[in-house]
Amino acid sequence: MNAGRAATLVHEAISLGAERSPEHPAVVLGESALTYEQLNERSNRLANTLIELGVGSGDRVGLFVHKSLETVVGVYGIMKAGAAFVPIDPQIPSERVGLIVDDCGIEVIVTEPRKLALLDAMSGGSAGQLRAVVSAPNPREPSDGYRFSLTTWDDVATAAAVEPDRVVEPDQLAYIMYTSGSTGVPKGMMHSHRSSLGFARWGVDHCDLVPTDRVASHGPLHFDISIYDVFSTALAGATVVLVPEPVTKFPASFSQLLADQGVTALFTVPFAFIQLVANGALEQRDLAALRWVLFGGEPFPAQHLASLMRALPHAEFSNVYGPAEAPASVTYTVESPPGDDDVIPIGRPSPFTDVLIVEPGTDREVPEGESGELLVCAPSITLGYWNRPERNAVSYYTEPDGQGSGRTYFRTGDLVRLRPDGIFDFLGRGDRMVKTRGFRVELDEVEAALSSHPSVIEAAAFTTRDDDGVVLVHGAFTTESSELSEAEVMAHAATRLPNYALPVTLRCEESFPRTTSDKIDRTAL
Repeated sequence: MNAGRAATLVHEAISLGAERSPEHPAVVLGESALTYEQLNERSNRLANTLIELGVGSGDRVGLFVHKSLETVVGVYGIMKAGAAFVPIDPQIPSERVGLIVDDCGIEVIVTEPRKLALLDAMSGGSAGQLRAVVSAPNPREPSDGYRFSLTTWDDVATAAAVEPDRVVEPDQLAYIMYTSGSTGVPKGMMHSHRSSLGFARWGVDHCDLVPTDRVASHGPLHFDISIYDVFSTALAGATVVLVPEPVTKFPASFSQLLADQGVTALFTVPFAFIQLVANGALEQRDLAALRWVLFGGEPFPAQHLASLMRALPHAEFSNVYGPAEAPASVTYTVESPPGDDDVIPIGRPSPFTDVLIVEPGTDREVPEGESGELLVCAPSITLGYWNRPERNAVSYYTEPDGQGSGRTYFRTGDLVRLRPDGIFDFLGRGDRMVKTRGFRVELDEVEAALSSHPSVIEAAAFTTRDDDGVVLVHGAFTTESSELSEAEVMAHAATRLPNYALPVTLRCEESFPRTTSDKIDRTAL
């Protein structure tokens, strides 16, 4: 590598950073930090350890950890080994962890001691192929007697610190991110190094990121916004500031961290910003360094966005639209605080992005001003869903060109309308996937979890909005058991769903209202 070379693989960004600015901080967590040289060295050691454990090119390696400096080491170390990292939400039930491990064929997991008991239980059951774990440091020593081989972080520290001898191609898998599935089974989105860099380059260009920037990483690694935080920042040679998980729960602590760390760019969901305005004591913080605020994942209620903009009058604001399958496809710069009744548009296609607005079911382009489903062809588009050929067949559209090499578009399922000024308005979902507090939730998956209780006859999931405009998921069920309680059904669902997908209310109904075709009338519910 040389100083003039641009990264063509995601992990090359930190290798180049180690050459150009070895002492510059790459990642910060509280009082701890890793320079680019340290991050590069540690990820090399991890990569060489994984290769010694038998990890090959194209393998999938789980990353089952809470947010830490080692999380970032894990991301780059796995990719340097030629494998794809699979971030697993550390809060989800063991059954869902097992589904992801089984579906992806994961044999090695980078994890931490507090997860070892759960993994040990899995290794004797559904995740029987699990054979090796690399354990991140923890004050408590892991106990012996696990049913899988255990490689500790001390072992990793003795591995070679040189770049691993592993050829990786731009179209090779970089990571697989799991999201809700309509069948009750999570599905994995496959991002290549090419698509990951497409998203990262958008972030660098859109926000004019430079090495002096400090980008806050508020979301968890299994949430696609975090890819901007980690990859765009590294590509710019800047510093990513990890927000500790407890701090994300307390807006005043979060705003204090933004001030203390001199954060210059922040990308997260509207709900987090709403809480920051309401309870973050922004008037007591010096946030002069914060020059760019990006939000996405769900619509931002105008009145709350206006309050945030008035609290940060010096910052630029961008509405970033794009499903995790093609992030940052469309963007809109909000130039002034909107009125309470305004609807924030999603904007114009990002650079090098093509879009189509089609009539659902026919793929005929609709005239300007009419609503239709948005299809996007972006540099950040995924390779498809892991092991889901039938899903890929219906989720992607290849434009006919007569030569068999037409562009491939992702069907977003979102309904939009093109305005005369070339800006897109978001009109809502065309299916049963909703976004709540930045997370994607399939209502059918919620229903599947509720219905899986042996005493539940039928279940339904539906949504409302609270006073802040946040989408809330509710559930209902029917049963013939006089002893079955809502709490029991909710506890059952909690073993199958992540916390963010659990209904905020659940009620038992004697019967469900029906439509004229005898389907459950969820609108009436």
